[in-house]
Amino acid sequence: MAIDGRTDSGTDGVTRVGTDGGTHAGTHAGTDSGTDGVTRVGADGGTHAGTHAGTDSGTDRATQSEPRRPASLLSVIDVTKTYPPDTVALRGVSLEVAPGEIVALLGPSGCGKSTLLRLIAGLDAPDSGDILLEGQSMQGVPAHERRFGLMFQEFALFPHLDVAGNVAFGLRMAGLSEPVIDARVAQLLHLVNLEGYGDRSVHELSGGERQRVALARSLAPNPRLLMLDEPLGDLDRALREDLLGELRPLLTDIGQTALYVTHDQQEAYAIADRMVVMDRGLFEQVGPPQDVWAQPSSPYVASFLGLGNLVPARVDAARSNVAITPVGRFAVAPAPIGAHTLLIRPDSVGVVPATHDLSGTVTGVVASCSFRGSVYRLAIDVPFSEEETGGGPTPRRALGAGRVATRLEFDVPAEASSCSAPTIGEQVTLSIARHGTQLILGPPPAQNKRVSAVNHSPS
Repeated sequence: MAIDGRTDSGTDGVTRVGTDGGTHAGTHAGTDSGTDGVTRVGADGGTHAGTHAGTDSGTDRATQSEPRRPASLLSVIDVTKTYPPDTVALRGVSLEVAPGEIVALLGPSGCGKSTLLRLIAGLDAPDSGDILLEGQSMQGVPAHERRFGLMFQEFALFPHLDVAGNVAFGLRMAGLSEPVIDARVAQLLHLVNLEGYGDRSVHELSGGERQRVALARSLAPNPRLLMLDEPLGDLDRALREDLLGELRPLLTDIGQTALYVTHDQQEAYAIADRMVVMDRGLFEQVGPPQDVWAQPSSPYVASFLGLGNLVPARVDAARSNVAITPVGRFAVAPAPIGAHTLLIRPDSVGVVPATHDLSGTVTGVVASCSFRGSVYRLAIDVPFSEEETGGGPTPRRALGAGRVATRLEFDVPAEASSCSAPTIGEQVTLSIARHGTQLILGPPPAQNKRVSAVNHSPS
C-alpha cells in the first residue's frame, strides 16, 4: 500500500491517503510495483510502493469555525440523529478530518460520540446531513464497502483462531494470497510488538496483548479510516498507560487517519491531534488538546476536563481587568463588562500566612485534605461575600453566624506546606498565580456546585 496524499489508480485497486498534510484529492495513473502488500516509507515523508505520474486536482475543505486545513479525508456535514421516541443523539454536527489526522471524540455517556462513530462506519444512517469520504457521499454505501477499520472496548477476538489467524481474518476474506497474508501478518505483529506470538492461542494472552492483536487485525486491511471506540476501557491502569504510550506513535508512523472515542480526558490528551468535546449531541469545543486545556471555551468544557473551581464573576466598567467574585477579586486579562464565570485552576496555588491580605488570594477553612505524593489535595470552604456579586446566585453553605461559603479544591505542593498536612478546620490562605485564573462566558454548571455539609472541627 502506498500512502502519498493522492488517490492511486494502480493495479491493486487500493486507495492511498497522504501523511504529509498535503491537499491532494486528484487521481494518478501511476502503477504500484509492490506485490507483498507492505507499506514503505519514502525519503520525502510519504510512503510509496511504486511511482506516480499524475497531477493534483484536489481542493481544500474546512468548516467555517475552524482554520483552513488540508483537503479532508472525512467530512461530516450537519448530521442529525434521533432515536424513538424522542431521544436526540446528534444535533446538526459538522467535522472535517484531514488525512493522517487523529481526532478524539470526548464526552460523557450519552453525549452522542458513539452514535457519530456508528453513522460514519455505516452501522446506522443519519436522519439528515451527509458524510463524505474524499468528497464522495457515503449515503447508501454499506459498512463492508467503506473499507474502515473498527476496534472496540471488547477485544472480540475469534477464540478458535490463533493470533496470526485473527490478524489474517480480514485479509483472507479479501481473497489475498497466502504469501501476501503471511508478509502482512508478520509486519503487523512487529508493529504491535508481538513478534513470535503468531501461533499462540488468544486464551494465553494478557489483556494488553489481546488488545494489541485486535489493533493489528483492524490495521491489517490498510483501512482508509480507523475508528476506535473506548479501546482501552477494559484494561487496568498500568496496561492502559503502556498502550497509550505506544498507540499514538504507532498510528502516526504509518500515517493512519483515526477517530478515537473516549470519556477519559487523559486518553484524549495523549492520543489526539485534535479533540472534540461533546455534550448532548453538540460539539462544545474543537481544537488541539493543549489549546482546549489552556482555554476551555465554556464552563461545561472546563468542568468536564476536571477544572471544577468555577465561580460566578462580573467585570465592571471601572476596571476591566478585575474579576469580582463571591470569594474575592482577581486580576485577569481585560474582559468585556458583564457576567462571566471565573475558572481558578487547582494547581496554580501556594500557601501564605492566613493573616496576609494579598490580592489574588483565597482564604478558607480546610474541609478535607488527602496526600497525593508531591501535593496535598485540599477542599476548602471559602467565606462568601454577598455584596461582591450584588446578591447573584452562587453555591453556598451555612457556616454559622450568618456566614456562607463555597467549596473549592486545590493541589497544594507538599513543600509549600512544610511537608505537613493542613488539618481539618484550619484556616489557610492560598495565593493564586496570575496564570491560574481565566474568565469564561456563561454561568457555572449546576452539577459542579460542589458544596457539602462538613463539620469543620479538628480531627
